[in-house]
Amino acid sequence: MDLKRKLARLGGVGPGGKPGAKPSSAPRAPEEETVSVAPAVEVPPKQEEAPPVEVPRNEPDPRVVALRRMLGDWAERRGTAVGRRGTSAAPPPGPLPAEPRSTPHGVVHVAERVLPPDHHHGNAPLAEALDVESPLVASLALQPGLAGVDFRRMLFLDTETTGLAGGTGTVPFLVGLAWFEGRSLRVHQLFLRKLGEEAPLLRVLAERMAESSCLVTFNGKSFDWPLLRTRFVLNRVTPPSELPHLDLLHCARRVFKYRGSGTRLVHLEEQVLGYHRVDDVDGSLIPDLYFRFLRGADGSALTPVLEHNANDLLLLAALLGVLVRRFRASGTEGKDPRDLLGFAGVALRARDYERAHAFARAAAAGDGGAVGVEALALASRLSRRVGDDQTAAANLQRALESARADQAAPLHLSLAKLYEHDLKDLPRALHHARLASPAESADALRRRIERLERKLSRVSREYTLDFGAAPPRSVS
Repeated sequence: MDLKRKLARLGGVGPGGKPGAKPSSAPRAPEEETVSVAPAVEVPPKQEEAPPVEVPRNEPDPRVVALRRMLGDWAERRGTAVGRRGTSAAPPPGPLPAEPRSTPHGVVHVAERVLPPDHHHGNAPLAEALDVESPLVASLALQPGLAGVDFRRMLFLDTETTGLAGGTGTVPFLVGLAWFEGRSLRVHQLFLRKLGEEAPLLRVLAERMAESSCLVTFNGKSFDWPLLRTRFVLNRVTPPSELPHLDLLHCARRVFKYRGSGTRLVHLEEQVLGYHRVDDVDGSLIPDLYFRFLRGADGSALTPVLEHNANDLLLLAALLGVLVRRFRASGTEGKDPRDLLGFAGVALRARDYERAHAFARAAAAGDGGAVGVEALALASRLSRRVGDDQTAAANLQRALESARADQAAPLHLSLAKLYEHDLKDLPRALHHARLASPAESADALRRRIERLERKLSRVSREYTLDFGAAPPRSVS
């Protein structure tokens, strides 16, 4: 279409090229009145141009219809995905689920409940956390400083914040606390009604920490406590003295690392405690819910957030009790060999060799696969440590029977060292050394093999001189 015809359509230039001339097209009937949709980009005159799309005024543009359909499908898929994450349905309209309380420092909004001594979270009684022994907790956490802590006065802490980035722009708008009174657990949640009113909340937190013996958190060493300490400084509130800190995230990573499902708090809750949250708000949505509240949304929209935080606190108490109980049992409780191997590794690092050996034997007995192989290798190291070299070698030989290709080389290397240095069986040592690649660097392995060959040659010459014949060569 040339420029004259385009202008003719717009009524600016007539067919003869004169301004103001009318187009020569026949008049249209009113019911068929159409609108010309001009192309968005001007096409050079030499290229063939598609004719304009004629859309009746009383019918929607098909492109708009298609776009609306795409947006509707996207919204439906997003809603389905959010539902799978367990996001709760919108609660009925109501007040903020936290009541204002007057304190010597100002008004603080608080949500509180007390759970009885027989309350369970999943299959774990909360009060079991009171029965933990501090030396066992210190070994489990690999923190000797926890050995003298009175865990009857521990303080569980978890925060909900305006984001996960940390730094001065992130605000903890909900500080969840829990502590035992007798054998009942009090859940005490401090809520920030408005930004800029943190000082009273922080002072109440400092008072509670002053009455406690230690903090128990999940990732609190890296996130919750550094964030709170920053808020104390920014609000010119004197920070409380730092307490001994038990971060259960590190314990869980060491114990449950062989499960392969990660150590997210909700995963541990389901797999270890058998507790499945219903209509739990997804953590990624919590900041947005709080900002909506600040902009005037109904306070009841935060009810799922407080419930989510309370469940996290209960999980801390339940998980602590379960971890210490299983650690105390030394492999006589618990069916999952992966967890038994995890406990064995923790006990080894804590230099509790007897407990580590018990866990390793239990893990090897319960699994004939890769976990069992690692458990037998660990049991071998522990047997060798106490001088039982024959049992150490037997465990390694058992492990080789079911080892994967990537597990076999380190086992051969361990046997080569054991036979050379402790059992003095050079032929067997050389046999396993030749199978130890790539568990050792090529140069180191070459030197090992050459050394063993020299030793064998020397022994053979000495034997020939003494008895007139070469010694028998035993190979396993």
